[in-house]
Amino acid sequence: MSVRTTRQLSITLPHQMAEDLKQRVASGAYASESEVIRDGLRVLFARDKAVEEWLRSEVAASVEELRADPSQAVGAEDMRAHLAEWHAERLADSGS
Repeated sequence: MSVRTTRQLSITLPHQMAEDLKQRVASGAYASESEVIRDGLRVLFARDKAVEEWLRSEVAASVEELRADPSQAVGAEDMRAHLAEWHAERLADSGS
């Protein structure tokens, strides 16, 4: 008795997405539409895992540091001013 390692699913895609999927197969980049979907899901799952790890390590650590020393907090107005300055510098650097 053999155990199947795959499961067939039926999905519905918007027309443009379905065309893009077919074009990837037609270009030779992928052997089948299923391969495109599997690759996309692998990327999605890897991204989700990376975000989860970032939240657990860096964000959680920052929250704990802030709880331990609330004086490190930056007010909303100060943050807006900082971001506006940062954005203006980036625009100046890019020549826009």
